[in-house]
Amino acid sequence: MPHTPGVTPDAFDTPATARPAAEPNGVLARRRSPRARALTLSGLAALTAAAALTLTACAAPGAGDAGATGTPQDGGTLVYATGDAEPTCLDPHVGGNYPQALISTQYLEPMVGRDADGTITPWLASEWTTSEDGLTWDFTLQEGVTFTDGTPLDAAAIKTNVEHLQDPETQSSTGYLALAKVAEVEVVDDTHARFHLSAPDAALLESLSQQWTAIQSPAGIARGMEANCQAPIGTGPFVVEDWTPQQSVTLVRNEDYRTPGPEADHEGAAHLDGIEWRFIPDAATRYAALASGEVQVIDNPLPNDIAGAEAAGIAHIDAPRPGSVNRIELNSAQAPFDDIRVREAFIRAADPSPGIESLTQGTATRSFSPLASTEPAATSAEQLFKTDAAAAAKLLDAAGWTEQNADGVRTKDGKALTVRFPVSTNQSVAAEQSLFEQIQANTAAVGFDVQLEPVDLSSWYAALGANEYEAVSAPYTKVGPDVLRILYHSDGIVPAPSGYFANHAQLADPELDALLDQASDTLDEDARTKIYADAQQRILESFTVLPLYDQQNHFLTKGVAGVTTLGTVATPTFVNAQLTQ
Repeated sequence: MPHTPGVTPDAFDTPATARPAAEPNGVLARRRSPRARALTLSGLAALTAAAALTLTACAAPGAGDAGATGTPQDGGTLVYATGDAEPTCLDPHVGGNYPQALISTQYLEPMVGRDADGTITPWLASEWTTSEDGLTWDFTLQEGVTFTDGTPLDAAAIKTNVEHLQDPETQSSTGYLALAKVAEVEVVDDTHARFHLSAPDAALLESLSQQWTAIQSPAGIARGMEANCQAPIGTGPFVVEDWTPQQSVTLVRNEDYRTPGPEADHEGAAHLDGIEWRFIPDAATRYAALASGEVQVIDNPLPNDIAGAEAAGIAHIDAPRPGSVNRIELNSAQAPFDDIRVREAFIRAADPSPGIESLTQGTATRSFSPLASTEPAATSAEQLFKTDAAAAAKLLDAAGWTEQNADGVRTKDGKALTVRFPVSTNQSVAAEQSLFEQIQANTAAVGFDVQLEPVDLSSWYAALGANEYEAVSAPYTKVGPDVLRILYHSDGIVPAPSGYFANHAQLADPELDALLDQASDTLDEDARTKIYADAQQRILESFTVLPLYDQQNHFLTKGVAGVTTLGTVATPTFVNAQLTQ
């Protein structure tokens, strides 16, 4: 499982009050408070996240029921064991990574939902309208709803949340980028919030369906970052009661729950008394705990455990993520990849398909698109990625890389054809690191010197921030095709307040920018899809992106019924869950 693989980044020491490192939503940046040392076992974490690799079936609501035996019952505590890193902050507004989304789904809710078909549905907002020019959105909120601290859910709360996301002191990345076009939220009355945009944003509802923009109690936010990171206050079916660092978070039922989302099958409170959210980095340990009945749900199972789940009486939920695919991006802002011929040569020589098939035991399907196959707007261009080592050699010759040193590495003007490729040992799972090694060998055959640099997360960020990379893998999750704007618009070269920048290919193409801006401004879905098709073609023809395979989540369940996932960022929800043991 951040991004795709659910990344399990390494810990690094900084004071508990320090600014969190920059982070994409697929990657967890950690501050080293005492609890931040949970996953110094980076090697184990990398080995355990192999389930991030793609399987093909999509989970339906209640797909976890196959692992349930006995009669569903009310009450009891469900134990969830995660292989993703322990967040340093339970508030997904801060930074904005996938581990935060996983756990915050249980206690924070978004303005709107999204069903399995991709249709935006009411949630905290019961209805909405937009002006003809797309610059004004009016949201009507559910009446009589309160946060679990008793603070009312009203338009003022929505305004506070948007301002919190946009405040540089919050150090948001994912939420900040998602709401970049919101200029102001006007409080019309208690149940009506009016969003004024700086430019039309066709992706606004998609952005407001994500956990990274979920709504929190203004009183909770007012406590300050440290207190709010410990226990954000929402309207969700569960409440954060306690956090034991490096062990677990205790969630208890919200007895007054009254805002069921699109996956809820009943009104009112959850069936469970609570959830124990354990942090167990080792995949074998997680699976053994599931098989023995010690836990009821695990994420990031190994492919062989997924394959054997049915025979073991264990249910498998496959919940593909939206957004981008796992991919390698080539830094077009500096040599040697500032030359499109060199970029194309690298991609022609890389030949990742056999490695994807063998290393993932056939569970991952090769992608030829920058968008996940879960996105209806995704288009593929397989012909651009045909492996052809001879053509790659000719392209390098034409680009002037004609000499070779004693190691067989091509040179030009005395400089070697070197590609620095920093690899976060927690972001890329073991199978993916082996895939990179195969790509390293394949491209060496035509004269590239790919220098894979396994590093911890802080060093990985530092390399990107210092522009000390020519290739990088950093998937990104966002609902809808607007993820292309985040990743490939030239604005994405500028860091967010968290310090993270998303355009690692450093594409600065005015024609592509115009297409992405046009798509963002276009409310007509058919017209928008056509624009995104043109944008994807232009991105792929730049040869800055080597798509690999979809991002997916996999969950195994036993002894529980009613587990399902949200149609937004594919996180599990336990509002319907009932223990069966």
